[in-house]
Amino acid sequence: MTSIQYKDFYDEGYKPEEDELVCEFYIEPAEDLSIEDAAGRVASESSNGTWSVLDAEQRIKDMSAQAFEIDGNRIKIAYKPIIFEEGNMPQILSCITGNIMGMKAVKRIRLLDVEWPESIVKHFKGPKYGSSVKKEIFDVERPITATVPKPKVGMTSEQHAQVGYDAWKGGLDLLKDDENLTGQSFNRFEKRIEKSFKLRDKAERETGEKKSYLVNITADTQTMLERAEMVKDLGGEYIMIDIITAGWAGLQAVRQKCEELDLAIHAHRAMHAAFDRIPTHGVSMRCIAQFSRIIGVDQIHTGTANLGKLDNEDTVGINEWLRKDLHGLKDVLPVASGGLHPGTLPMVFDKLGTNIAVQVGGGVHGHPGGTYKGAMAMKQAINAYMDGKTLEEAAENHEELKKALDKWGSHSPR
Repeated sequence: MTSIQYKDFYDEGYKPEEDELVCEFYIEPAEDLSIEDAAGRVASESSNGTWSVLDAEQRIKDMSAQAFEIDGNRIKIAYKPIIFEEGNMPQILSCITGNIMGMKAVKRIRLLDVEWPESIVKHFKGPKYGSSVKKEIFDVERPITATVPKPKVGMTSEQHAQVGYDAWKGGLDLLKDDENLTGQSFNRFEKRIEKSFKLRDKAERETGEKKSYLVNITADTQTMLERAEMVKDLGGEYIMIDIITAGWAGLQAVRQKCEELDLAIHAHRAMHAAFDRIPTHGVSMRCIAQFSRIIGVDQIHTGTANLGKLDNEDTVGINEWLRKDLHGLKDVLPVASGGLHPGTLPMVFDKLGTNIAVQVGGGVHGHPGGTYKGAMAMKQAINAYMDGKTLEEAAENHEELKKALDKWGSHSPR
């Protein structure tokens, strides 16, 4: 039995309409509350209720969220689309991940999953390219490849660009800024991208292959929009943004600018673990990926299924969600990254498939032959997998791959 002020927010027999947004939460009620009471309080606080009994008119009562299903500590809550502003992701998240995360009525609460109706999704752009970046930009069917120069912070613009050139020349598709490299004094944004794109063009001429650069534009929103224009002016195809630290409003503004500039968006998930690492509280990575796809990123880091140095709750399931039909939105290309090297790639592809991007940093630059040879080894490992060969078989004819396997084997770092 729920408290009187929350009785209108829990109905075990409620059936959501198809235009309602349905959230699944994990909750642990406060010690003196039942699961039903806690569910009603979450539905109330995340829509139009409060702690005190109100004599609201029926029109307003009809907008109330409804907790309607309880399974152990899992609850579902349905939200009427009228309480959301069209195309405003920050406002939606202020409802479904807002004050409820700090309520005393629950000891722990976690947003696990969301069912997105067309009534909400139709107001967002979604990805411009999605996984079609592989074909449209690089004209390949294999996984596309990227590397971050290491050390990821501290290099000069010239050093950064040279590492990118060595990686491109060795066979990789993409140079990538890491999450904490933007425009510091030792490597200014404008200087770095100018030098890098010049060497990108040189690598393209010499290899006859398409090359590109994931440029980290993360900053205040106005600066991000200006940096996106700089990337376009220099012939870039992508921008990269730290989607959580930059914020959902910033991402929406960047998505609009990238529509004008015809740029793809590479989403880095820095800070995600502040929300998703504790399995009983916060917001799941699955939901973070959902917000990102609906706004419109084309690529997003989703983990390595625990084959690298970083953990993730359900890389396989998240990747599947990013590919499924969502009211006509394009899919998103998952990015596997964090502690990978040539010896781990077959296991990654076995688990995650080959319709992904793979980003390898230390596993390229730490090669005994340096970045150029490390890039070759990574490409050789991918080609071997695509050709149905084992790495050991391929290494018989490729010294670069052999040296990578001799150094790292197939073990993942910690």
